[in-house]
Amino acid sequence: MCGILGVVATTQVNQLLYDGLQVLQHRGQDAAGIATAESGRFHMHKGSGLVRDVFRTRNMRNLIGRWGIAHCRYPTAGSAYNAAEAQPFYVNSPFGLMLAHNGNLTNAEELKRDMFLQDLRHMNTNSDSEVLLNVLAHELQVASTKYQVDAETIFKAVAGVHRRVKGAYAVVAMIAGYGLLAFRDPCGIRPLVVGRNETPDGMEYLVASESVAVDTLGFKFMRDVEPGEAVLVDMQGNFVSRQCAENTLHAPCMFEYVYLARPDSLIDGVSVYETRVKMGEYLADKLKHTMPHLEIDAVIPIPDSSRPAAMEMAVRLGLPYREGFVKNRYIGRTFIMPGQASRRKSVRQKLNAITQEFRGKNVLLVDDSIVRGTTSKEIILMAREAGAKKVYFASASPPVRFANVYGIDMPTRTELIAAFRSDEEICREIGADALIYQDLEALRQAVRTLNPSLTQFDTSCFDGRYITGDISAEYLDGVEQARGRKPKAGSDDGSDGGDGGDGSQLDLNLVTSE
Repeated sequence: MCGILGVVATTQVNQLLYDGLQVLQHRGQDAAGIATAESGRFHMHKGSGLVRDVFRTRNMRNLIGRWGIAHCRYPTAGSAYNAAEAQPFYVNSPFGLMLAHNGNLTNAEELKRDMFLQDLRHMNTNSDSEVLLNVLAHELQVASTKYQVDAETIFKAVAGVHRRVKGAYAVVAMIAGYGLLAFRDPCGIRPLVVGRNETPDGMEYLVASESVAVDTLGFKFMRDVEPGEAVLVDMQGNFVSRQCAENTLHAPCMFEYVYLARPDSLIDGVSVYETRVKMGEYLADKLKHTMPHLEIDAVIPIPDSSRPAAMEMAVRLGLPYREGFVKNRYIGRTFIMPGQASRRKSVRQKLNAITQEFRGKNVLLVDDSIVRGTTSKEIILMAREAGAKKVYFASASPPVRFANVYGIDMPTRTELIAAFRSDEEICREIGADALIYQDLEALRQAVRTLNPSLTQFDTSCFDGRYITGDISAEYLDGVEQARGRKPKAGSDDGSDGGDGGDGSQLDLNLVTSE
């Protein structure tokens, strides 16, 4: 899960890209980067840490130009501790390319071998985004028949990328001498939207991971980028798009609706907020039918993403809704912190219980999901310490039992509390008096009700069915082994909330041909 932005505007875009990254900060806290272009030169600054820590005034002054791309990183491939793997990535041939990527390539190692042995290209990091950039560069070189690039050449190159690359990817790229390119994988797993803004000097276009960036930056939402589609915006603001994949399947990632996306976003025509309200509705109905004996005094959300579901559950169950936890907003999201020890330690720094809402009560705690169980266990303990008599726990999504290979940090089954446990065992493990999960079909229906045209979803972390059809047991074992070799949190310079000093960052001014 990462946040990406691309913009072609009529004025300087550095502040626009910075503001957009701030809006998308929830999608990645490990690193951030911005690249702009003007007069045949790329300008880039990137580094480890939050957006606010990576960029200083001096950095922003150097990011000149009226078009650019930006990225906030949460790593699923490569290292969380290597500042060199912050994005965007750059190659100088052909033409000069910058690329930022959200997702995860499932055939990255195969592509890396092909790049070296067949395409004679060298990878300098372990990031699959660098692999993707080099595949695009090679396909663009093969498709080019003249010194200047054109739309037909670019679309042909993207079609080549779709043929070679497997997995999930939403991409923004800059092509020197032409403009902005954005495209989405043929299954549409990772989200990508387009917005526009009409000014006296011409039309401006913005591409982003979520529509919330379009809204807050003053653009008007146009539409989602379709699975397998590529969109091009040249430096004069001319917009053109084309379907580049031979076979497409619209199957967005269900976890975007459950947890990853902001509630004020639209993804594939569906309001994330309304989806979470529906999750609460269906979960309340299940609770009434399966656990009518529970005596509940209050419904309490685990802030923030579970609030819509918890509020709807309270309404449908006829119970009081209460805010029982206060969140410290200066602590990062525990789910995407780089190490298990960091996640566990941060829970109590992040949340504090309001004793008055727990003392002497039977409470129903509602969360969006239970992944590793670390946070759930700590929160239940906090509720008991605050005086709760009984603590029931509800998950707005089904048990997470399988690895996710499409860009979410759930790569090892040994880390997933539900992978080898029954619901009853999970309930005991996290210390709850009762536990209820959402049914998978109800979760699908929560999204499908709001957009009936969505008939398929990537629900692999819940049911083990991988939508791209190329994931084997051997592949999953390899991912787990690779993860086991990664450095532990604190063994390197760290990445979450770093001080943003120049020592861990990179400034580039790259001369490219126009």
